[in-house]
Amino acid sequence: MTKPTAVFPANRHALYDAHGYSAAIASRDLLSVSGQVGSGEDGSPEPDFAEQVRLAFANLRATLAAGGCNLDDIVDVTSFHTDPENQFAAIMAVKSEVFPEPPYPNWTAIGVNWLAGFDFEIKVIARIPVRN
Repeated sequence: MTKPTAVFPANRHALYDAHGYSAAIASRDLLSVSGQVGSGEDGSPEPDFAEQVRLAFANLRATLAAGGCNLDDIVDVTSFHTDPENQFAAIMAVKSEVFPEPPYPNWTAIGVNWLAGFDFEIKVIARIPVRN
């Protein structure tokens, strides 16, 4: 049995160490990516909401790449929103930049009342491509 392996992007932000979690875990052919937020390297939230969402996706891309994946390898998406009704338009605008055409990933969006100072978080499961 293969032991799960922690995966971190090259410029990992301070939140991983501050809160004791891995950016992602690779296990067999799956990469389970922890919730990515719109933070800089120091772990502080980006104040502009649309930019916070874009930065969360940039952090997601970096974590996927560190695990040998990209956006096309995603098999499941869960996002968390502190004010879904008022944030929907901004999220959909960024989502259409990130996933401009079908097939779109399956996606579950969950409204929450707290994200440690952030307003958007995205976590995914990706299939690690077979390398020949």
